[in-house]
Amino acid sequence: MNCHYCDRDADVTVEKDGIKVGVCKEHFRERMEELADSEWLRGVEEELDIDRAE
Repeated sequence: MNCHYCDRDADVTVEKDGIKVGVCKEHFRERMEELADSEWLRGVEEELDIDRAE
């Protein structure tokens, strides 16, 4: 499977409701950086009550 954003091989693939999407490491990191800066991720962390080891 190729990356959704470029022609490289996908390093990560995700499937939901029968739809599969793949991304290379570079684009995966870019998407994760975008999510890390979003309110959506903060909401998920609070909802899951994630405790991190210090």
